[in-house]
Amino acid sequence: MSKSVLREKAKEFAKNIVFMTNAIKVNKKEYVLTNQLLRSGTSIGANIHEAQYAQGTADFISKLEIALKECYESEYWLELLFETKYLEEELYKKLNTDCGLIRKMLISSCKTIKENNR
Repeated sequence: MSKSVLREKAKEFAKNIVFMTNAIKVNKKEYVLTNQLLRSGTSIGANIHEAQYAQGTADFISKLEIALKECYESEYWLELLFETKYLEEELYKKLNTDCGLIRKMLISSCKTIKENNR
């Protein structure tokens, strides 16, 4: 499998989400919001990875669009954790920026694929 910047960034984001949510669970005993973020934040990379083995262009686009929806959901959970004081501002800004970058890359990828397959 060729190296993909998008896939690598999504995997790194997922790892950071795992570390951060585990720390919140241990230190602040918050489980509901962190579990939601853990699911959506790790799903982004899983769907991007799965797209590499898609059964055609439509399936490929579908997987990337699911990853994009998970990105939007992750941004929501990050914002909620920050606004409820479970997440420090510096870490929130870093993770939110990383998620936003992945989101922009997914939007661009979906747009390019759709334009090239008209």
